[in-house]
Amino acid sequence: MNSTRSVCLPEELCRTAEQRYGSRFASVEELVTHLLHELLRDDASKMDESELEIIEQRLRGLGYV
Repeated sequence: MNSTRSVCLPEELCRTAEQRYGSRFASVEELVTHLLHELLRDDASKMDESELEIIEQRLRGLGYV
């Protein structure tokens, strides 16, 4: 991940995030990066669960489950 993009956030939101999570993250940028990674990971696992359900339904339909 070499290149970056700028994102504009409300000052008050950034200040509150720094107060609340400043001990865990070095900057708001680090916090936002972490949150986006988590959200994307959760979306991927939800998709996997959905795919698993489809496979199980197909196996039931074929009489394997």
